[in-house]
Amino acid sequence: MDRELVERAQLGDESAFAALAVRIGDRMYAAAHHILRDAGRAEDATQQAMIDIWRMLPQLKDPDRFQAWAYRILMRAAYAEARRRRSLGLREAAATGDYSFSPDHASRVADRDQLERGFQRLPVDHRAVVVLKHYAGLSNPEIAEALDIPEGTVRSRLHYSLKTLRAALEADAR
Repeated sequence: MDRELVERAQLGDESAFAALAVRIGDRMYAAAHHILRDAGRAEDATQQAMIDIWRMLPQLKDPDRFQAWAYRILMRAAYAEARRRRSLGLREAAATGDYSFSPDHASRVADRDQLERGFQRLPVDHRAVVVLKHYAGLSNPEIAEALDIPEGTVRSRLHYSLKTLRAALEADAR
């Protein structure tokens, strides 16, 4: 990111923030979509993250860390959206008496390939690590900063996530 652009946005320059939003918006939406597996929920999480970034931008201490900081805010919004989705699904199941739902039901119906099924088996916090590493291209220290977790936890989640994906692919192949 352009440090000057971040600094101008921190001072309340709306056009600078709009330029930042254009630069990061698509990648943030894509990361949220990979984690949440639902376009509407990813849009909601991304929009909430952008609002939070604008509000909290003056508090950013190091403008050079903007990208990892922005991803941290996005991950919090995505986690909140995942919790809301789970809560809504439970309420719908209670109302209809149908408890056979799955939080990722819609995406499993739409896309049945092996990798998708394996990825859906991962908890949201593990999906976040995999997406930030392999899709957003962040380093382990950047992921740790974005998720506000120790770097060792990042390595552990990556290890177990990839192990789970491999096992799922092998099971489906049999």
